[in-house]
Amino acid sequence: MVKCSFSGKELPIGKGIMYIKSDGKILYFIDRKAEKNMLKLGRKPQNVKWTAEAGKVKKERMAALKHHQEQETKD
Repeated sequence: MVKCSFSGKELPIGKGIMYIKSDGKILYFIDRKAEKNMLKLGRKPQNVKWTAEAGKVKKERMAALKHHQEQETKD
């Protein structure tokens, strides 16, 4: 299955939007919301709360914060 280029969600067969850029790169979008956020508004998936990429970034930040707090308690 193909994943949305912006949100990271899997596209069901026969659904979504395929966008081909002039340089030949193919982008897949689950809906117009994802397409508009990436192409028209120029947003990065890491900065938009509802994307899978933002979830990964948040998880990494929380793990780093937890590790930092554990190091402080050991000292």
